Amino acid sequence: MDVWITALDALTTLFSVGHLSYLLLGVFVGLIVGILPGLGGLAGLSLLLPFVYGMDPSQALAMMVGLLAITTTSDTFPSVLMGIPGTSGSQATVMDGFPMARRGEAARALAAAFGASLFGGVFGALVLSVAILFARPLILMMGFGEQLMLVLFALTMVGILTGSHPLKGLAACGVGLIMGTIGFATSTGELRMAFGQTYLYDGFPLLIIAIGLFAIPEIFEILSQKKTISSSSQQKLGHGIWTGLRDVVRHKWLVLRCSGIGALIGMLPGLGGVVIDWIAYGHVVQTAKDKSQFGKGDIRGVLAPESANNAKEGGSLVPTLLFGVPGSATMAVLLGGLVLVGIEPGVSMVQENLDLTYTIIWSLAIANIVGTLVCLLLVRPISKLTTIPYGYIGPVVIVIVFFAAFQATRDWLDLIALFGIGILGVYMKRFGWSRPALLIGFFLSKGLEDSVYQAVQIYGFSFLERPIVIGLIVVIVASVTITFARARKAPKPDTGQGPATRSVRAHEMGFLLVFAALCVWAFVDALQRTYLAQIFPLGTSIATATLLAVIGYRFLRGSVDDAVHYDEVRTDEGRRTLHVYIGWLVGLLIAIYLLGFVLASGLFVLAMIVFELRRLTWQAGVVAVAVSALLLLLSYVLNLKFPPSLLQPFLPLIS
Repeated sequence: MDVWITALDALTTLFSVGHLSYLLLGVFVGLIVGILPGLGGLAGLSLLLPFVYGMDPSQALAMMVGLLAITTTSDTFPSVLMGIPGTSGSQATVMDGFPMARRGEAARALAAAFGASLFGGVFGALVLSVAILFARPLILMMGFGEQLMLVLFALTMVGILTGSHPLKGLAACGVGLIMGTIGFATSTGELRMAFGQTYLYDGFPLLIIAIGLFAIPEIFEILSQKKTISSSSQQKLGHGIWTGLRDVVRHKWLVLRCSGIGALIGMLPGLGGVVIDWIAYGHVVQTAKDKSQFGKGDIRGVLAPESANNAKEGGSLVPTLLFGVPGSATMAVLLGGLVLVGIEPGVSMVQENLDLTYTIIWSLAIANIVGTLVCLLLVRPISKLTTIPYGYIGPVVIVIVFFAAFQATRDWLDLIALFGIGILGVYMKRFGWSRPALLIGFFLSKGLEDSVYQAVQIYGFSFLERPIVIGLIVVIVASVTITFARARKAPKPDTGQGPATRSVRAHEMGFLLVFAALCVWAFVDALQRTYLAQIFPLGTSIATATLLAVIGYRFLRGSVDDAVHYDEVRTDEGRRTLHVYIGWLVGLLIAIYLLGFVLASGLFVLAMIVFELRRLTWQAGVVAVAVSALLLLLSYVLNLKFPPSLLQPFLPLIS
């Protein structure tokens, strides 16, 4: 009887005018934050914290939950339309969503993504409703050994994501693991591979790595082709919404499976959204009979990650509310918000504040429904952005990407790091190296190191005898075996052996040597640390160097399966185009340092549009002014900062 009274109290609060108003306000803010590349729920919640202090707990929670729910839906817009991950949880969506947009199916991809997100979000809320009472024993079963195996399982998905080049994928993953060890070692506090730079004490920000690897290469590619994102007409772009929604129904069991994966893994503290995203994508690739279209615009590659990353929000709330242990970085910020409004997470949430707990859960479901309907209404007009000449959009996206990157730590080195990682991403894309693999390795590096340390310290090696660990090991071995077997049977591209091809292979060999130098640097640096701080970088650098040596040997033998097959890098014109766009980025950085971000951005957009279109138009001037105004508005409304410049003392408002 008490449970029914509690549920009734929660419903009364849920549908009160005040609660719904703040919930809708959170959805509105989350919609904007999710659409802007690189911000996402983590940044959005961080910006909300000063405003929720002192508010009524119900209203504050409504705002935070509303924002949290919609950002995992609205982040699909930049992922599909621009090939830029809106947040860390939408990176896998880029793999097939962006190719669909490029062939004129943006509306279909977005509608399918939003439909899957709606199902995943509501499913996650339902799971949370039940799990909040019964999940405690399940979570307690997942010790450090089981979490270690789950992280390793996520890493094995890399082989599935790398097509016919699993060696390159695993090597790229190893490079990501090494890059993730830069900064303080969590086990001893020793500083590794930081060159004495305070910026690197905590390692590279994940936001910088994600945007650099995915945004810059896609912008360069479309700019070099002198086309729009989509090759379809405006009329065709207006259709496809119902087709996308029917795709959700047609693949309902896939959506259900991936929602379950998202909710289940979301319950495990610390794994976060990136793992869930790629595990779901890896699952659909591995279980599909026809794999030929993945990476080229397969709708299943959109449905799987989108349903999983929305369902994980409900799952992540289980350890957050039940134990006060954040299920992800976003949940860590939510915990701070709960404390600010006087709510103490833990078992007492279920025992003493069950009505508030159910208010949070049902608010999550309503926010998902409202947010999805709003996003569906925006599909048709926003999809038509893909028909605007990229000479207009490309410079604007570059400016927004640099602005978003600077918010990572608000240090000038954010921009320098974005430039370096972006160039790395360009060459990885052109030489056929898996960027998702490097990103996964980077994201999981610290968690994997911590899991190894904790599992061995607590269990010794006896954790390998635990039933769940044994089951996960079997799945890992089977996954790797299947991946390499399929890669061996896959047809190899005919790359040719002409002078241009040999030149490209020489360039890629040089690129491989850059990775090898990173391994040597990590190995030498690790030797100077104590045992606990050196064991992980030593192991990863040796393993990665071994993979690179095998790849290098295959190159020297002329194995065609490791050769490059991107036509544009074989030509002198393609290489010159790449150097031109790198020069534009260097010019932007110099202009920002001299003139300030707002003024430099407006001039950069104007100059680059003129360069791309080969003429000065009034539209170019309007776009340049609009970009500067938008940056000022975002800075004011969201309390975001600009990098310091030489002119800042003289022009504080626009520099």
